[in-house]
Amino acid sequence: AIVRKRLSGARGAEYWKGIEEIAETPGFIEFLTREFPRQASELPEGFDRRRFLELTAASLALGGLAACTRQPRETIVPYVRQPEEIVPGRPLYYATALTFAGTATGVLVESHMGRPTKIEGNPDHPASLGATDAFTQAALLTLYDPERSQVTTKLGDIRSWEAFSEELQGILTRQAVSQGAGLRILTETVVSPTLFAQIQNLAKKFPKARWHQWEPASAHNARSGTLRAFGANVDIRYDLAKADVVLAFDSDFLNTGPGCVRYARDFAGRRRPGGSVIANRLYALECMPSGTGSAADHRLPLTPSGLTAAVLFLAAELGVGARTAAPALDEPVRTLLSAAAADLRKSGSRALVVAGPSLSPASHVLVHAINEALRNGGETVLATDAVEAEPVDQVASLRELVEEMNEGHVEALFVLDANPIFTAPSDLPIIDAFQKVPFRVHLGLYADETAEYCHWHVPEAHTLEAWSDTRAFDGTTTIVQPLIEPLYQGKSAHELVAALLGQPTAKGADNVRESWRDRLGASGFEAKFRQVLHDGLVAGSALAPKSVTVQRDALAAALAESVNAGALGAQSIELNLHPDPTIHDGRFANNGWLQELPKPVTKLVWDNAVLIAPALAQRLGLQNDQVVRITAGGRSVEGPIFLVPGHADRSATLHFGHGRKRAGKVGTGSGFDVYPIRTMAALSTPLVGTLAKTSRTVPLVTTQLHWSMEDRH
Repeated sequence: AIVRKRLSGARGAEYWKGIEEIAETPGFIEFLTREFPRQASELPEGFDRRRFLELTAASLALGGLAACTRQPRETIVPYVRQPEEIVPGRPLYYATALTFAGTATGVLVESHMGRPTKIEGNPDHPASLGATDAFTQAALLTLYDPERSQVTTKLGDIRSWEAFSEELQGILTRQAVSQGAGLRILTETVVSPTLFAQIQNLAKKFPKARWHQWEPASAHNARSGTLRAFGANVDIRYDLAKADVVLAFDSDFLNTGPGCVRYARDFAGRRRPGGSVIANRLYALECMPSGTGSAADHRLPLTPSGLTAAVLFLAAELGVGARTAAPALDEPVRTLLSAAAADLRKSGSRALVVAGPSLSPASHVLVHAINEALRNGGETVLATDAVEAEPVDQVASLRELVEEMNEGHVEALFVLDANPIFTAPSDLPIIDAFQKVPFRVHLGLYADETAEYCHWHVPEAHTLEAWSDTRAFDGTTTIVQPLIEPLYQGKSAHELVAALLGQPTAKGADNVRESWRDRLGASGFEAKFRQVLHDGLVAGSALAPKSVTVQRDALAAALAESVNAGALGAQSIELNLHPDPTIHDGRFANNGWLQELPKPVTKLVWDNAVLIAPALAQRLGLQNDQVVRITAGGRSVEGPIFLVPGHADRSATLHFGHGRKRAGKVGTGSGFDVYPIRTMAALSTPLVGTLAKTSRTVPLVTTQLHWSMEDRH
């Protein structure tokens, strides 16, 4: 109320960093009056300067005494024959790629004396053009994380790779009799041509074995929407360099998702002052303010169901579907959409509409139809074959695996670099199903929640320690080369699958080289292979654009589904679930750099929160840090409130990935777990729930107001 009153009398531009600053709360005033909030004024009451100096002197004395401790003798052994390319103090650079969320980014890794020290983008790689994102930068810290798995274990006891291989061969001998009927492999999204070829070879050896895929933050709705729209698994990518007008429906395409680094550079290239190209225009409709929405020329907040209605309205404005089908929307939304429709129609093939991953499959179909009506195919919208090795409905795939385990059909399960015990939808009884499998193996960087329920845990080699290959969002292929020997004798997925093929001593380098010998040709292979490693990409490997058309029956079904979307109850709120902006689906929870990285807009660190609009907080009598109980579908989670100006009313945004129980010393216990309310249905349709206040509070840390100054901007 104080904020509304102050802003109502404002005239002209005013700049502020937070609600507390506008309201001039007592806490904020106290924060400002302390001249050095991180130093002198942090001393508690009754703690004078003399006592401070006494403790400082004592600390220095103790530190000096520690230097008197006799250290064990260490011998520095020089090179017998120093490698010619290594000069102390002069770095070397190697081209490779890092795979994340089903796509790769080409990078150049700086190395000092055989140790990786910095990661930057590869200027020649189309997915990066020399830039990187936070996850790529932070991969270096994960490499040196001392809490990574360091030994192979069986039921918690240390074992050797040879002991594992010996027991594995006995399992495979029994499976050979039934052609692998009880053998199952679970991976995340696979984009490695070599790994896919190995899995295909395994399917030939064990025809009845099954391969399942599950990645919690994958684009499930986008994959389903393209399959429904075009009748085939295709990927849709964009050319932001050609787009004059862009409309984004709950899509943070400049910061997240496949190709976001390239999209951000192309988008920014159209906004250079004084450039020869006319600046683009961006419209954004979203629930939670994002980096993309913050850069928009026109932005409006909408609930998830409101976004469905907005897509339907825009489709009607552009002649996709009947105008009478368009639902009632608030006047500001209708005005914005009408203006955006006219702008898009005028730009035609140089216009673009982007659908975010949280939109329903039906909305994705409508957005494909809208882009088709704009005739921007081959210009700002490019369709290609899928980058994934084998696109599947991953929710159905995981559900099928759980059913098979419960029915006793699975005798040996191999989980490769995945954590389904933590990330699976809450209505899948995966823990009970796991314990019915007689032989369970987990390959991972950490002994995480899934490793706890497996008999064997094999430490995984980090991307910078292993050979592999991968594909970028446009299909460009890179051979991944290691920069350092595995620090903890980890094994790559290639080496574990090779063991399943009866080759427990095979190296990842051999698998990759043999795979590429067929692709590059035996003649002059070594020279070609070294050139590909040097460049960081296989020239001409990008997928060629193809022509696709939205099927009429799919469009009709999507229109009907959107029109019949249910209305929100009077006491309910819509839940907007997204992976955490800094630790993603929880896999980076033990990375201190990413935990310390302020999240976009909220600037929260080391935590997640229930993000709501100030208007909703005012109606419910809520303030920052108050813990609320979110209930949906009979399941509940509790977390602290954080107010976000610009958030859609009658909705709440929750980021999943926090609340880990076996992440490591850094990540275990940070934040609260949102996965308990993330069911299979919640992945494709808006989740409706209720919000109730509790008596608890949890202090949240945000850097938003740091370095504020009294009456000075």
